[in-house]
Amino acid sequence: MSDLPLIQADRAVPSPAAATPTGGRRRRLRLLSRTDRVVITLMVLVPLLLVTGLVWLPAVATVLLSGTDWDGIGPLKDIDFVGARNYSDVVNIYPPFVPAIQHNLLWLAVLFGVASPFGMFLAVLLDKELRGSRFYQTALYMPVVLSLALIGFVWQLLYSRDQGLINAVFGSNVDWYGDSSVNIWAVMIASGWRHVGYIMLLYLAGLKGVDPSLREAAAVDGASESKAFFRVVFPVMRPINIIVLVVTVIESLRAFDLVWVVNKGRNGLELISALVTQNVVGEASRIGFGSALATIMLLVSLVFIGIYLGTVMREDRR
Repeated sequence: MSDLPLIQADRAVPSPAAATPTGGRRRRLRLLSRTDRVVITLMVLVPLLLVTGLVWLPAVATVLLSGTDWDGIGPLKDIDFVGARNYSDVVNIYPPFVPAIQHNLLWLAVLFGVASPFGMFLAVLLDKELRGSRFYQTALYMPVVLSLALIGFVWQLLYSRDQGLINAVFGSNVDWYGDSSVNIWAVMIASGWRHVGYIMLLYLAGLKGVDPSLREAAAVDGASESKAFFRVVFPVMRPINIIVLVVTVIESLRAFDLVWVVNKGRNGLELISALVTQNVVGEASRIGFGSALATIMLLVSLVFIGIYLGTVMREDRR
């Protein structure tokens, strides 16, 4: 009688050797089914083909064409390879290049030194869960969903010489978009208006991920809110800071829509992106020369993208 429970227990509990192979085999068969393989292949292959065809191949073609003298119309056999002459001409004998570099650097300085800190300040305020914070978040982020071309038309209501709100309020007669001494500042204010909402959203997401115990520990130590933010919270958001830096640099380099809508990148609004368009699809149609300008933009962007990727990889290893 005492052996009966042991026999029943042996019959009730299957051995791992008998159960594991069957379950493992079923899982392997499920993963290796034809449908799964087709879906996985498409999920990998389709984005890879799109990125290769729309990003990498045009980028490689741009670099190759930067060493040629071609109008983009004649047959490929007429392409004349000139080496680094286009780069030399860009730097030495192309008058708009130096103003374009200066304007891009000024654009970067304004976005990084004014618009980004202001966006961070708004994020800190909204992170306090003030009354109506959801409404303010939506209102401040709204310009981000608009294109820069549309923003240029919106700000035309303020900047118009004859019917603009600014001239009407102050009784002035300034041509904000047409005067070469002020139009760069006018378009940067319009661009910064959009940039502030984007940076606010990035920092707001970063602040939501900060451990509340860090702020509590700083408060216990007697640190003020400003000291706690800059000495505790801000260093913790280092990945967000790197993202903001990269985004700001790329935004300053690819700024195109706004200046093109205003005056096609001329008369005080010269930017590298506008010069590329003028030479590639403009009246001159100098594909090789425009590709050299685009390659310069690509190289500058790759420096900051490399910094970002290096930072992300270091964080993942930690």
